[in-house]
Amino acid sequence: MLAAYASDLNPDDPLAALGVGERPDPEPPEGWVTVEVRAAALNHHDVWSLRGVGLPRERLPMILGCDAAGIDPEGNEVLVHAVIGDPDWRGDETLDPKRNLLSELHPGTLAERVAVPRRNVVPKPAELSFEQAACLPTAWLTAYRMLFVKAPLEPGHTVLVQGASGGVATAAIALARAAGLRVWATGRDEEKRALAEELGAHAAFEPGARLPDRVDAVMETVGGPAWAHSVRALKPGGTLVVSGGTAGLQPPAELPHIFFKQLAVVGSTMGSRDELERLVTMLHLTGVRPRIDRTVALADVAEGLAALASGETAGKIVVLP
Repeated sequence: MLAAYASDLNPDDPLAALGVGERPDPEPPEGWVTVEVRAAALNHHDVWSLRGVGLPRERLPMILGCDAAGIDPEGNEVLVHAVIGDPDWRGDETLDPKRNLLSELHPGTLAERVAVPRRNVVPKPAELSFEQAACLPTAWLTAYRMLFVKAPLEPGHTVLVQGASGGVATAAIALARAAGLRVWATGRDEEKRALAEELGAHAAFEPGARLPDRVDAVMETVGGPAWAHSVRALKPGGTLVVSGGTAGLQPPAELPHIFFKQLAVVGSTMGSRDELERLVTMLHLTGVRPRIDRTVALADVAEGLAALASGETAGKIVVLP
């Protein structure tokens, strides 16, 4: 089958480590099923994998990709939950010390077929296209957990979303607006700020700009250059939810501001299968849909990864096998 995979690891030039070509078909063990992939979505996790973060050389070649929507063996339309937990684990699988994501230990979704545990298959509503559904399991699920589980925010609260055009940020803006929050966002240029407002932000600002008021929570995926602004944007007792650092993983501490203002800094990673089902229900009830920046053929996945690595996106990049 055709697949995109890490053939090597290259911290400085991740695309040089990308291979696209024939790989063996999945051989699912007991309790697993093979899903025919109709659409997959790219994430920064794919770029980090090519750099060698979380993917040791002894596992190469490794098929990339965490997100997919497709057809299960019974002919049902499904989406794939990317968190693979220990079969004996009970409760939130993201807290399982033995958990991993597809493409870390097991081949991922950037292929014509992918094998996953049967419990990782979630029904796809008919009104969601395969392309839309493929956007949900990583970026949109991450945003859902950040907003409603880790913050947790309620209608009438004010939230700041840093970095308006990335996959998690665009999801957070749309979901927060649909939930009755006042939504502010930051964007590097006028085009990205206009996108934020198109997605539902009540206002969009330049990075680091002074805001009209302090906020109840900040959704932080940018890291480095945005960190100090995120901390100082919060009202006393506010919550900073962190799920990544696409622009740098070494933020300044801002420790005095954090403890004097009694701020909560909360880490967030992915989401549970139950949360994925609730996210799907929310989209069904609200009509909110993922913003897709572009679609690329699996054979041309390097184009999509290059756009993702450069930060020149306006939503999710979807790959069609």
